[in-house]
Amino acid sequence: MRLLLLRHAKSDWGEPDLADFDRPLNNRGKAAAFKMARYLKDNGLLPSQILCSTSLRTRETLARLLPGFPQEAQIHLLSDLYSDSEGDYLGFIRKQGGRAQSLMVIGHNPAMENTALTLTGTADAAAVADLREKYPTAGLAVIDFDIADWSELQPGTGHLDRFIKPRDLKDDPA
Repeated sequence: MRLLLLRHAKSDWGEPDLADFDRPLNNRGKAAAFKMARYLKDNGLLPSQILCSTSLRTRETLARLLPGFPQEAQIHLLSDLYSDSEGDYLGFIRKQGGRAQSLMVIGHNPAMENTALTLTGTADAAAVADLREKYPTAGLAVIDFDIADWSELQPGTGHLDRFIKPRDLKDDPA
């Protein structure tokens, strides 16, 4: 089974009175979300199920991914992915993932980084070092597991297949 951990794209801090939950994506974030959508499609990283925080910036990130997915994915908007973003997302993945062969979580840091590091057991040393250095906005960790159901998920049992940041990807030539 494959887990795609995508941190929301860069949000707009232009309105200081706006609640954190209500911050939209800025222009850089919109571009990064489209870039990641293209990467996901081009590399066949297409989730069958998506767990997404209900914050505006995560929902806007999701909206920019969906047009690139040729298949329909079950989408679950979970407010707890926002309110519990200080720890990790293991409990949500175990409870909500079911038997989805490819599960995407769109959420926040530090929970995104903590989840990726907690689950990774094996990986290329450079990829883990990169992940530990910084989990930037629109960063994506792809972790593979040998399990039949997400309820079986355990720390340290995943293989970090790759860690991709928007700046690692070429800009659209158009």
